[in-house]
Amino acid sequence: MNTGTGTAHGGWELPIGEDLLDRLTRELAEAHRETLPALRASAAAPARRLRAGRTEREGPADAGRRRFLRGAGGAGAAWALAGCSGAASFGDAASPVADPAMYTGDLRTVALAAALENQVADTYRKALAAGEAGRFGAVPPAVSAFLTTAMAHHTDHAKAWNAVLAGADRPAVTGVPLSDREEVAAALGKARSVGDVAALALQLENQAAQTYLLSTYSVRTEAVIGTAATIAPVEAMHAAVLSFVVGRSPVPDAFLPVHRAARPTLLTV
Repeated sequence: MNTGTGTAHGGWELPIGEDLLDRLTRELAEAHRETLPALRASAAAPARRLRAGRTEREGPADAGRRRFLRGAGGAGAAWALAGCSGAASFGDAASPVADPAMYTGDLRTVALAAALENQVADTYRKALAAGEAGRFGAVPPAVSAFLTTAMAHHTDHAKAWNAVLAGADRPAVTGVPLSDREEVAAALGKARSVGDVAALALQLENQAAQTYLLSTYSVRTEAVIGTAATIAPVEAMHAAVLSFVVGRSPVPDAFLPVHRAARPTLLTV
C-alpha cells in the first residue's frame, strides 16, 4: 500500500497516495448505494402526470421546496466540488428516436440527463480500455478502481432517468445524442496520460452536477426534481475525487454554481 503523496506512472505522478484514493472511492460507493432507494422512489408516482402530457402546477409548497433545494442542494453538494472547467459531451451514436417531439417540457430535461449519464459512462469505459491497452503507461490501480466505480454509478443514474421516461411512455435514451460529443471524443483521443483523462472527466462530472442542480429549480415535475436532487451530490463527489487526481484541492464554493450546466439545446433529438 502506498502511503506517500504521489506515485509515478509512465511520467505522470498521482498527486495523492493510492491508499487515500482507494478510501475515497469506497466512501463514494457507499454514498451512491444510499441514494438508490430514493432514486427508485423519485421515478415512480409522478410519472402519471408526465404520461398525461403535463407537469405539475406549482403551488406555494412547491415554491418553498424549490427554494430549499437551491440552498440545501447547493450547500450539500458544494463541499465536494473543486471548481468547474469547460463543459463537453461524448459518445458513439445518438439514440434512435422516431419522433423528436416525444421529449418536450420537463421530459426534454430528463432526456438530456440520460444522455449526459451515457456520455460520462462511455468516456470512462473507453478510458479504461485505452489504459488497459497501455496508451497511458502504467495506470495506478486505485485510479482504475475509481473509474470503474464511477462508470457503474453513471450507468445506474442513466437507468434512473430512463425510468422516468418509461413512466411517461417515452423511449429510453440509450446513446449520446449530444451536439458536441465529437469534441469530447477528440479530447479523449488526444489524452496522453491519466492526468489528461482525469481532467476531461472532471469537466463532465462538473457539467452533470451543475445541470442537475439547475434542473431542481427550472422544472416542475416531482420525479425530475427528486431524481436530480438525489444524483447531483454524487456527481459532485466524483468531481471532488477527480480534483485530487488532477492535483487540485477541492475547496468548495459557498454554493454549487450552475454556469457550466448543459442546456436542453445540447440535445440533438
